[in-house]
Parts: sequence; structure tokens; C-alpha cells
Amino acid sequence: MKALVLSGGAGTRLRPITHTSAKQLVPVANKAVLFYGLESIAAAGITEVGVIVGDTAAEIEEAVGDGSKFGLRITYIPQERPLGLAHAVLIARDWLGDDDFVMYLGDNFIVGGISALVDEFRRNRPDAQILLTQVADARAFGVAELDATGQVVGLEEKPEHPKSDFALVGVYLFTPVIHDAVRAIRPSWRGELEITHALQHLIDTHADVRSTVIQGYWKDTGNVTDMLEVNRTVLETLEPRSDGEVDEESELIGRVVVEEGARIVRSRIVGPVLIGAGTVVEDSYVGPFTSLAENCSVTDSELEFSIVLRDSSIRGVGRIENSLIGRHVEVTPAPSVPSAHRFVLGDHSKVQIHS
Repeated sequence: MKALVLSGGAGTRLRPITHTSAKQLVPVANKAVLFYGLESIAAAGITEVGVIVGDTAAEIEEAVGDGSKFGLRITYIPQERPLGLAHAVLIARDWLGDDDFVMYLGDNFIVGGISALVDEFRRNRPDAQILLTQVADARAFGVAELDATGQVVGLEEKPEHPKSDFALVGVYLFTPVIHDAVRAIRPSWRGELEITHALQHLIDTHADVRSTVIQGYWKDTGNVTDMLEVNRTVLETLEPRSDGEVDEESELIGRVVVEEGARIVRSRIVGPVLIGAGTVVEDSYVGPFTSLAENCSVTDSELEFSIVLRDSSIRGVGRIENSLIGRHVEVTPAPSVPSAHRFVLGDHSKVQIHS
């Protein structure tokens, strides 16, 4: 069995971070989201992995390498531009051959991995198996319609009026039957070859398409809110550890990890918090669900429920929360200059000004 990992795409919902970095490499708890997926694939006993890459191919290849650090053998498959999940299957046809495979979206995060799912697929070997989870608003996802017995009877891609609240999770398992299906479909109104259309083709031709409703945690880390939520979930599993320097005037409370070479000076850290190697926190407060990557600097500031990428500095800015801060960023106070408010206010207006 092989794995096909999708690591193309522009990551528009994570801009401006993804103007200069692949969305799959944005870190959660100081580790790229993509790495969690590759580790799950390796844990499921799969070693042959094809990685679909696009404009950020060079960065993905530099980060992942030949896959040996994950126990994998990586083959990179270029995609000229993102033309849909089914298109990724189409262009990987020669590499996939006649093997069964799992398709894994590289920006998805599943707590607990995929080993149980892969084992179930190997035992029963349906033509296709999909993962579903219930969501509050299904309009942003592929959506499955189930009959009274739980059998999948229909699939739609980002419907305006979903027929259910069951969204497709970004992990799919296929036998070679899927190759005929992706060749049989036509581009959608978005100009993409949709995997939901390919799956619908299998259903319409009476193939065995099964679904598993996952009860565990899943996130598509395509936007800042979800990135912060996944970061929170991972940080909650931390085991406290301090391999860096913490002075006597500092206080570490709860699940705090201080990596080697990091320094905590006259500061209060309330976990779960991850402080990366070489990072310095001085005269500051770092609160729960915050990860600071390597070689950052936080001085005379407060930070909570945030992700800070490597080589960034925050100095004298009061409190920051619910934030994603990129690499090589400098956050400092604004100059003290005369300021004024100018208004054109309608009748019965109410204005609150914080000065």
C-alpha cells in the first residue's frame, strides 16, 4: 500500500504567512503540520509516499528531504497548478501503479493518526473508504449524504445547501478502481477535478464505497483560527521539561517545555507553553496555549494563545493574544507622536474611544 500526500495549493486563507511559506510547513507546537501527517503514515506501516508539490516545491523538498527521517521513501510529483484532488490522483497514476493507496491532505491534522483506518481498509478492502465528521457549517467542505443504514448515497463539493452535516475529512483510501473514476469525470464549475465527483461516479456504478465517522479530533488547518486551535490541542499533551536556563526570578507553572539553549529571565510562564531552542523571554508573561519557535525574543511584553515562528522578536508592546506571527518579524511600540481622532458621526451615534 502507498500514500499520496497533497502538498500543493496556495494557502490563500493563511496569507500573508503563505506569501513566503508553504501552508503545510506552518508549525503547530513548533513542528510543521505536514510532518504530523507523514508520521501518521509511517505509523500505519506505509513506507512508499508520493508527495504532490506545486509552487512551493523547493521549500517542501528541503524540509522533507528523501523521507528517511520519517522512515519513508519519498517521491515528488509536480503539479503545474492545483486543479483538484482528483487531478492529483490522475497525475500520480504511473507512480501509484495498481497499488491500493491512502490519499492524505498535507494541511490536515488528525489526533490519533490513521493506523486503525488503514488496518480496517486492509481487512475489508472496499473500493473506496472515506472519513466523515460532523461539523456546524458544512458549506465549506465536501459533504456526504447517508441513507438510514449509514450507507453513502451522495456526495457534494461545498454545497450552498448541504444535505447533511457530515463533512469529508482529508483522508481517503482507494483501490485502483479510483483511476477509472477520475478519468470519467469532468471539471466542476470551479475548473477542478473534484474527488467528490469521482466518488459519486463509484457510487453510481455500484462500487463499494464505505465511510467511517471519526469521533476524534480533526482540523483542516487552512486558516488562522484553526491553526491556533490545533496548536492548543497539541500543547495540551506536553510533558513539562526544562532543558534551558530559568533564573530564580522566573516562574514556570503547569505544562511548560523550555528547549535547550532557551533562556527565561524575570518572567512568568503559565502552560501549556512551548519555548523553542535559543529563544529568550525577558521581563515578560507568556500564557497558555502559546508556542515560540527557535531563536525568538520576547521582552517586556505579554503573549497568550498565539504562535510565533522562528527568528521573530516582540518588545515592549503590552499584550498580544490570538495571533499568528511569522518568521523574522519585529513587533515594537509605535512612536509617541501627537494624535487625534477625526469623526463624521450620524445622529444618535455612540462612540467608545480607548486612549
